[in-house]
This record gives sequence, structure tokens and C-alpha cells, in this order.
Amino acid sequence: MSEQYVNLNNMTGELCTSASVIDREDLCREQPDGQDCSLSFDVFVLPRQYFQLVKVKIIIHDVNDNKPSFSSDMIQLSVPENARINSRFALEQSAIDPDTGVNGVQTYWLINDFGVFSLDVEESESGELAPVLIVTGPLDRETKSEYITNIIAEDGGTPPLLGTATLKIIITDVNDNCPQFTESHVNVTVFGNATKGAHLTRLHAFDADVGGNAQVRYAYSERVPGDTRALFHLDKITGLIKLTGKIDTITERLYRLTVLANGPGCIPAVSTVMVNIVKVAVGPPAVTPRYIAAEKDGVVSLKESEPPFSPIAFFTVENADRGQSMDCHIEGAGPFRFSPYKLFTNEYLLETTDSLDYEEKTDYELTVVVKNSHGFVMKTAVRVQVIDENDNAPEFRQSLVELFIEENNAPGSFLSRLQATDRDSGRRGEVTYLLGSDAPAVFALDRVTGVLTVAMALDREERERYKFTVRAADRGTPRKESVATIVLTVLDRNDNHPRFVNRDFTFFIPENFPGFGEIGALSVTDADSGRNGWVALSIVNGSNSFVIDGGKGSLRAKGPLDREKQGSYFLWIEAVDGGEPSLSAVAMVTVLLIDVNDNPPVVLFPQSNQSYMLVPPTTAPGTSVTEVYAVDKDSGMNAVIAYSIIERKGGEPESFEIDPDTGNITLRRPLSNRGLCVLLVKVSDHGQPQPLHSAVTVNLFINETASNETYIHGLLTREADIEVEELLLGRLTEQAPKNEAIPCKSALVALCTICLGLTLTVVSLIAYISCKKKQRKKKRLETQIQIKLSDSAQATGRKLAEISDMQHY
Repeated sequence: MSEQYVNLNNMTGELCTSASVIDREDLCREQPDGQDCSLSFDVFVLPRQYFQLVKVKIIIHDVNDNKPSFSSDMIQLSVPENARINSRFALEQSAIDPDTGVNGVQTYWLINDFGVFSLDVEESESGELAPVLIVTGPLDRETKSEYITNIIAEDGGTPPLLGTATLKIIITDVNDNCPQFTESHVNVTVFGNATKGAHLTRLHAFDADVGGNAQVRYAYSERVPGDTRALFHLDKITGLIKLTGKIDTITERLYRLTVLANGPGCIPAVSTVMVNIVKVAVGPPAVTPRYIAAEKDGVVSLKESEPPFSPIAFFTVENADRGQSMDCHIEGAGPFRFSPYKLFTNEYLLETTDSLDYEEKTDYELTVVVKNSHGFVMKTAVRVQVIDENDNAPEFRQSLVELFIEENNAPGSFLSRLQATDRDSGRRGEVTYLLGSDAPAVFALDRVTGVLTVAMALDREERERYKFTVRAADRGTPRKESVATIVLTVLDRNDNHPRFVNRDFTFFIPENFPGFGEIGALSVTDADSGRNGWVALSIVNGSNSFVIDGGKGSLRAKGPLDREKQGSYFLWIEAVDGGEPSLSAVAMVTVLLIDVNDNPPVVLFPQSNQSYMLVPPTTAPGTSVTEVYAVDKDSGMNAVIAYSIIERKGGEPESFEIDPDTGNITLRRPLSNRGLCVLLVKVSDHGQPQPLHSAVTVNLFINETASNETYIHGLLTREADIEVEELLLGRLTEQAPKNEAIPCKSALVALCTICLGLTLTVVSLIAYISCKKKQRKKKRLETQIQIKLSDSAQATGRKLAEISDMQHY
């Protein structure tokens, strides 16, 4: 059996479950509760030199995968109406749950206890929990004969599972009521000419009990003589007294009939009937009924579906004193009339005047009264019993039932008990509950009790509202039914995490983007509703450069961002809903800065406009004599640099050229002249919409040697003046002129530079003379002067001169 559930890897020794599902209830079906359910098998370790026997025991732990169930959907329990308070009655059925331990049945409860019942649990010797019904209030069968509710069995799992059955509590009758006559004294007048079989009166006694306890038997008291009993027959079942013998038509006489109504275990009720025999001189009228409707012992049965003016009986009235008038009428309320028949004299018709309704009244007591001119009165009792028909459909208490349930409910959860009543009697009034054809399969409706349950857990996010119909049908012929509408709203629980539209977000913005401008919006949703679906956003990795709108999801920068300082940012954004407890989700946001051309190229070589490069006259054309090297902090095309010579001074025209991409300066033709050649090089980027640029002076001293540096530096100083003048003319820049706080600032700088140049010349001459005088001391004096020039293009530090031994050139 173990091989069916587990697999062993022969090489690695890994023990894994197989494709077969391990069901503890199936595997250990016959095992008593409290004992471990396990799989045991042996494992051999090979080869022989490592041989070992390993005994493996796998204990199967129970999970709550079975709900309690009753063996029958209907449980009946009889409780006598005289049961005392706190009386206990054990139910014949207990719920069964295949799970064990806490996952088994733990408790029982009633959907409705009606205020007179409660449910307790008793543990049997085997440890099984059995439900016990406790009477907590007085019972009266005559007030309510039965109670129908649902009993719920609940296990101890998480979440608990429920099982349900219908509990019908029948209140059995106790003979606590005795028969009672509706009239304790009755007077009857009988004329001497009354015919044999005439109905004198009908006695009525009722017992509120049912069944055998409600059976009433009529009998004469022992005080009634035997000949009187023979003259007046008493029906022991119906209480009808009729004339069965011949009475004396000449003498008047009064008979006293004592009638007893007997019930089981009761003292008889007593009613006295006084029968007055009236002497006939002329003679009372004689009344002979002939029934058209079904009749038995003076009781006429009419269906409630009979139309108006349905005939009940003909009455033939004969008056002993012919030619005298008679008064014929009926006594008793109801839709009836007693009238002469048109075609024949002395014939009267008893008929209905309207339809009868069993639900309004089940029977009528009528008396046909015939009185002649001599004052003689003849009364004939007629009882009309209405026969019920299936003319009423069941009626729901509510035609629209609104229900609510939280999502993730336990399977079998109780929703409501539907109630419909049918005014008809017997089977015609028995109601059966049915689901409509539009009802989803997840709902179940008990046919007898009307208890509506849901068979599985509902998910509000999948469907929030259910609308379907239920039917209540009777068992009459033809069957009648009515319909009610169920509207079930599934209430939300916080069972969904917030969800970002994307797991990662990437936003591109230009650098120097304005502060608190919207970088982008993060879209996040939560399938829950209400507070459970409210989502707040926050930045969790502590960035001080950004803020996020917690409601709209707009990401903003607190200030301008500089790509050259930091080109990308990585943020973690957390979304938290408003549920209790709250649920959250995290998304990564990448902010990439797009470069803006906000940095001009910076020349790294030559380092100074006062530096120079010695170029021998013998240099061959095509030789690289020097280079201009610059960098740009921007990126992409904004950092691509182009070099060009925009001005030349000294030397032969177009003797040198510069590579626009690399900045290499090469000799184009042989050199024939000597001296200083100054190249003004423009360094420009390819930025858009407007490129930025800077300029540098490249000094080429064409000579075999550079022994007289003082002379060379003097030339460089004069060229520097020229350069400053050119800068003032704006030849090196394409930028719009800026308003300066000090007017003619550039001119002042140029003037100061010229003055410093003259001063430098004087100092150089003085130094030369001093050096000549002190040659014997073998001392060399040097001085270095730094002058800084600034303009709209760049600020450059220049070495103006180096004073040392001078030789004439």
C-alpha cells in the first residue's frame, strides 16, 4: 500500500509523495479516533558493504476537509405538551464527521429556538457528542402543535465547517381538555302530528385535544327512562336527536332529556334538552325536506367552488288547516335564501346567494322556520358544511427578500428561512419550497423548511450581487404556486492586496525639470470595496528628492535634478489599503534623467593660453605638432565635440589644420618662416537646440630652439592682448550678450592687462641689468607673475613671464 502513496529515488534517497492523493479518512477508515494514522514500510540501503535496514513510518495528520453530515435530512422529535421546564430529550440522530480530533463535530445549535427550546451536547461512553433538546418554556399543543427549524452541527476546524438538517419538533397531545357543550340547556317543541324520523335538534360538544383525546361520545344519562330513549333517538357520534316513535297527538307532555358528552379520562359534560309535546287541534304545518346537495344526517356538503344560486334542498310545506296563510323563512347568517318555488305551491327552495369560501367559514347552522296562522311553528335544522378546494396559492411573507453575507463564508452557511402560508386545508395547504430556474447552483433550498443555504464560499470580487427567484408550491390539484425574489449582496472582506498596473515603472524626464512638476503617475488598484479598497502610496526607501501624492499616485521631485550629479534614481513605492488588518504591495520606480545641453566643453589641453609648442622649421608636412583636448560633462550628442580653427595670426596662411573630431593639429605644408604662429581654436559640442562652445589659444613657436624664453613670453603677452580684444568683439561666442552689473567690465580687464604687461617689461629690464652686475656670484633670480583674465567664454589662468638669464635673439 505504501508504494501507492510514496516514491523513493533509488539514487538520492529522496522520499516524495506520489500522484495519488493521501486521504486520511480513506486510508484509516476502520481505525479508532485518537490513534495515529500512518504508513509504514522498510527501506534497504545497498550495496552489501553499506547494507542497512531503515524502518520508515509516515504519520498522516488530519486536515478539516470534511463537513459534518446527518444521515437524514429530516429529524423528528416528539415532546409532550406537559413536559416540564428543563426536561431533556435526546435526538435520535447525531452528525457524522469523518475528520478526527478538533476537526470533528464539536457543538450543535438551532437556527431558531422559538424561545421555548435550547440545545445541549452530551458525550456518550464512546466519546461521541450527541445533541439533546431542552425545554425552556411552557408548551401548549392547542396553541402550537409543531415547531420546524434547522439544527446545525459545527466542527472545530479553521474555518469551521457546518452540516445542517431539518428538525421537526411535534408537540404530542396530552388529555388536558374535556368536552364542553356549546349550549347547556336546549328547548324543543314537537307537535302531535310530527312524523317519525323528524329531526328535533343537534347537540354540539367540543374537545380542544386531538386524536383519541378529542373523541366525544354522546349518551343519555341513566335518569332518562328507557321508553323515552326509544321515543327520542340520540346519535352517539353526531349528537343528533330525532323522533323514532309515535307520540300522543291528544295529550300534551314535557320530556326532560339529560345528555352526556363523554371524553377519555374526563368527567362528562351535561346538557339538558326539554322536549315539549304540543297538542294538535287544527295541526301544525308539516315540513318535508328533499335534499339536492349531498346530505347525511342533516349535514349538507357544498364545495366552495359552487357558483351562486346553487340549490341545496326543496322543502314541501303542508298545512293541516288548509287555506290558512303560512310564514316560511330561515334563521341563521350566511349567503342563503329560502323562497317559494315559482312553478309549484307549497314548495320552497333553499339555495346559495353567493359563492362560499372555506377560508372564511367552514360551516353554517341554518333553521327552516314554518309558522301558520294558528301560531304553530315547525323548525327544521340544516347544517351546511363547506368543502375546501385548492383555490389559494401559497403566499410568501415578503415578495422581495434582501439578504447579506460576507464573502469567504463557510460552505453550507445559513442565509434565511423562507416562510409561505397557504390558506387551504390538508394537502392543499402543505407548502413545498423550490429554487427558480434562474437560481445559481451554489444555493440550496430545503423543500420542507424553506431554509436557504449557500453550498460554497462566495467571492465578492467575482460576483457582488445575486438575484434569483424561489417558488412556494402547494400539493393540491391543480397545483398552485407563488414566486418571491431573492437579492443577496456579498459583503466585502479585505482579502485582496493592492495591485500596481505594472510591477516596475520607468520614467524619463529632462534634467533641470522644475521642482514639484509631475514626473509620472503610478496606477494601482484594489479589488476590494469601501475602506478595504482605499489605497495610500508612500516612498519606503527614504529618498529626500521625491514626494508622492498618496491618493492620486503622482510622483514629483522636490527640486530641479542635475543629471551630471546623479543620472538615475531607484525608488520603492508601497501601496497600503485601508482594511483591518491592512494589506500592501510594493513596486519599483526608476527615474532616468535625460541630458540637457547645459555644460560647455572644458579644454584640458593646452592648459594655458600662454603656453606654446616649439615647431622646428624642418618639420615634414602631415606631422602632428600638437593637439587640443576637451571634455563635456553632458552625454550623447551634447558631449560630442568638434574642433575648428577660427582665427590665425602669424606664420604662413593655412600652414596648420586641425582634425574636427580628434583635435589633432598637423602641418599642411613646409615651413619657410620663423616666429610665433597663433591659432584660435573653437571647441563646440553638438547639443540641441543650441550648441555650446569655448575657445583656446594654441601658440606655435616656429624655430630650431627656444633659448630666449623672455622674448617668447613677450610675444605671448602681446598676443594675449590681441586675444582679449577679440573676445571683447564677441568673435568666439554665439551667445547673446548679458547685462553686466559693471559697464565695460571687459574693457577694464583688458586695460588692466596692458598696464600689467608694461610693468612686466620694466621689471624685466631691471632684472636683466641686475643679473649682469651679479654674474660673478653665479646666482639666478626668477620671478613668476600670474594674471587671470575672464570673459563670457571662460576664465583662464596664464603664465605671463619667467624672468631668468636673457640672451639677445
